[in-house]
Amino acid sequence: LMKACHYYLKAGTQERHILFEYVMLDGVNDSVEHARSLSKLLNYWFESESAKVNLIPFNPFPESQYKTSSHATIDKFQDVLFRAGIRTTTRRTRGDDVDAACGQLAGKVLDKSRRNAERNRLLS
Repeated sequence: LMKACHYYLKAGTQERHILFEYVMLDGVNDSVEHARSLSKLLNYWFESESAKVNLIPFNPFPESQYKTSSHATIDKFQDVLFRAGIRTTTRRTRGDDVDAACGQLAGKVLDKSRRNAERNRLLS
């Protein structure tokens, strides 16, 4: 993948950029060491202005085994990338206060589908 991204950047006549979307999963990929590894990988393949990382706080949903990284953890991760010269933003979550954030509505549909199936089973 990195080789293909590098080729994409070099093949064009215009200045190009690559945006990496990075979902932050608590205890899975959100440590300072993960940030250092990511920064080394990106700095190896790309010039600092060519790559950008968008950190995305995970939106938990029913039955998910993953949790959202804390704000402090995301801030530390972002700081490591900044210090390595990698442009980084953190996506602001929206809708999580009403369980309507990305991925959460699917959980509501799943719950409703299960309730409907159980009701149909009981009524038959």
